[in-house]
Amino acid sequence: MANTFSGANAVTTTSAANFIPEVWSDEIVAAYKKNLVMANLVKKMNFKGKKGDTVHIPSPTRGSASAKSAANTVTLIAESDSDISVSINNHYEYSRLIEDIVEAQALSSLRGFYTEDAGYALAKQVDTSLIRLGRGANGSNAANQQYSGGLIGSTGAAYTYSSSNAAAIADAGIRKAIQVLDDADVPMDGRALVVPPVARNSMLGINRFTEQAFKGTGSTLMNGEFGDIYGVKVYVSTNCDTTAATTPDKVALLFQRDFAVLVEQLGIRSQTQYKQEFLGTLFTADTLYGVSELRDTSCVPLIVLA
Repeated sequence: MANTFSGANAVTTTSAANFIPEVWSDEIVAAYKKNLVMANLVKKMNFKGKKGDTVHIPSPTRGSASAKSAANTVTLIAESDSDISVSINNHYEYSRLIEDIVEAQALSSLRGFYTEDAGYALAKQVDTSLIRLGRGANGSNAANQQYSGGLIGSTGAAYTYSSSNAAAIADAGIRKAIQVLDDADVPMDGRALVVPPVARNSMLGINRFTEQAFKGTGSTLMNGEFGDIYGVKVYVSTNCDTTAATTPDKVALLFQRDFAVLVEQLGIRSQTQYKQEFLGTLFTADTLYGVSELRDTSCVPLIVLA
């Protein structure tokens, strides 16, 4: 009797797990963490291993202190809460098919390139999702590729797309953006300024920035970080957004960590599977996450010349 071909006893990634090196996952996670900028500066929630496609985050309203009158009862504050829904709908992957001939002839450094590249690509995507939230914060309009809102980087005056009045970032613009956060009662702690490389170049010409950044032996510039100004840590990112496709001014973001949340349901993972039909190994890294704005007034876009 002829035997019926069945894949029941096929060698799978589960049965052959001991032959799959964990170094792939370790290197990808390391590269991912190293290349994150925005994701390290906002609120982060771990939703790994849990079911569901939406996370509801309570958003209580701040209360006010009441004067206590002698012999009178205390004043109760009415509850007025809402919730913010975070849809976990961002699933991104990075895949390579490594043919056997490449595996046999290429240097081992090829694996290092793929893991580094996968980590960078996925980290960039997560940061892009968060940066686009900030681009439309504080009453800004990011629709129709004709951005309006935000402040001019040089003075802190209102930016308008139609007049293309963006300008290089300057001390006055930074101070105005800080004031906007202060006026909105945004906490001082956890603030950050993320700028494109062109704004970093401008900031290195601001005496007040370089003086503060170089001050002391624990200087941020001396140990490799970009610096800080007026107590706000400054980061540079090549991933900063533009105002429009036709007028590509750059959008820097001054924000406090509670401005947005990143919910990770599936952290960076890597999988490999041998594909006999291609005589090669399929390598895939992916992540599943959601992002949402928490406090719109806790982020100020600063528009600078590209």
